Amino acid sequence: MRTNRLRRHFILSLAASALAGLCLGAAQASAQGSAPTILVLGDSLSAEYGLARGTGWVALLEERLAKEKIPATVVNASISGDTTSGGRARLPALLNKHKPAVVVIELGGNDALRGLPLKNTQDNLSSMAQSAQKIGAKVLLVGMQVPPNYGSDYARRFAAAFGEVARQHQTALVPFLLEGVANGPDAASLFQPDRIHPNAQAHPRMLENVWPALRKLLR
Repeated sequence: MRTNRLRRHFILSLAASALAGLCLGAAQASAQGSAPTILVLGDSLSAEYGLARGTGWVALLEERLAKEKIPATVVNASISGDTTSGGRARLPALLNKHKPAVVVIELGGNDALRGLPLKNTQDNLSSMAQSAQKIGAKVLLVGMQVPPNYGSDYARRFAAAFGEVARQHQTALVPFLLEGVANGPDAASLFQPDRIHPNAQAHPRMLENVWPALRKLLR
């Protein structure tokens, strides 16, 4: 009888181990098959400032992903008025929480508006790119330009800063988010009354500026 009990105990132990292995395997398969997360870290240009919800380029990105049947989740962590310094401070917690596969950094415009030192802006962008890459995320840096009234030298150096960071860390780059919007023939009709923030009509074009580079990172 004791031998039979030992045999039954042995069989039950094997069954329990097998079940545990199946559960672990299923969990790992689920994790591996989960949709990657795209984290967008931006300012008012990405936070739908002055727009109806769902009409900004980040919301339109979600629609594009669904239309093209690309399994990805978008987390929009953009805050109106944010600077590169603010983004740098917020990013570690966002990376830890969302574990993104791709990080889109759209910051810098408010640095220029506030007259912050260009070196600080570049250092902050560099730090954010490094932080994202350390967790294995791909980085897309979205550039910005400033109007000529800032002075041609500053405008040139500000625009070039994004490219320099992208080259330094080998990230993807969108040179100018507002290409075809701020410098287009109908620019006046594509901005809100404050003449700073694009209106809803401009955001599909903004997505078209971002999409080619982002699509490559999702392959």
